[in-house]
Amino acid sequence: MRLNLIPVMAALLLSGCVPVQSVVNTAQLPSATEYGAHANPMEWWYVSAYLPGEGLALHWAQFRVQDARVPVPLMISHVAVTDLRTGQLTFLEQPAGSGEVSSPPLRLRQGTWTLTQAGTGPGAPLSLRAGPLDLTLTPVKGPVLHPPGYSGSADTGVLFYQGITRLALSGSVNGRAVQGQAWLDHQWGNQIPGQTALWDWFSVQLEDGRDLMVYRVRRLDGTVAQLIGSVVEPDGHVRAVRGLRAEPGEVWTSPTGRRYTLGWRLVSDGFDLSVRAVRREQELLSRSTRIAYWEGPVEVSGTWGAEPATGTGMMELVSGSWGPASGS
Repeated sequence: MRLNLIPVMAALLLSGCVPVQSVVNTAQLPSATEYGAHANPMEWWYVSAYLPGEGLALHWAQFRVQDARVPVPLMISHVAVTDLRTGQLTFLEQPAGSGEVSSPPLRLRQGTWTLTQAGTGPGAPLSLRAGPLDLTLTPVKGPVLHPPGYSGSADTGVLFYQGITRLALSGSVNGRAVQGQAWLDHQWGNQIPGQTALWDWFSVQLEDGRDLMVYRVRRLDGTVAQLIGSVVEPDGHVRAVRGLRAEPGEVWTSPTGRRYTLGWRLVSDGFDLSVRAVRREQELLSRSTRIAYWEGPVEVSGTWGAEPATGTGMMELVSGSWGPASGS
């Protein structure tokens, strides 16, 4: 009976009851190499990739949720694969249950889904085996802490934010050999998706070797609590984006009636970029986290300084909570 209560309590935690918030001190930033688990209500590790040459886009997420009402941390995981040639979107979930996190080297496990680091050095490859994914991810750049080191604000809660913005990807998806580039994120803190904050997030890998991250954190009433951006240069150096603006464009209404902004203009002191969703029908309704969100590949074009710029990436737009029983 106790095990049967775990998924129920996880659902309450993620969609019905905001847990007691732990204190997150943004004046004490973590190391960029801090991949292990933390004593915070919310934490996740995330891998995404758009593989234009393969006609595929994918993401995997491992959530770790902690609350005083549950005796052990709960693990929840997602895998989504979009076949752009057929238009098929596959979304798989592992509901709340037990799992394992250890570091260094990093090892995550929930059931048979694993992310395993081969060593402790900055270039140590990672193996991701989750459902249809059997991938090797080899860092091209070192880990970074995205300036200012966290996403969110005092009223939305904050998540420390570090990861690797470019990894060489090889392996197979649904048994089909693939290769390309991936992105790895790790966040932890006291912000609860859909309950204390929503967001619009962009990861862009430019053809000139730069990587751009833009994060627009929204309060539940839609007002913007924080807009941040970072650039990771080809040599791995990270810097904050100055004078950043995120201007919404085309809006798409999903079959569930939710509205997602699928076209954007990202502007700063150094660039002027247009972001276009490759495919509209990318809304995901998660039964395990009770969150509705859009996640899919994007193509980027514009200028960087005085030069033309092009790139590809992924975009995540969090709409809010979702109740599978009612479909609302």
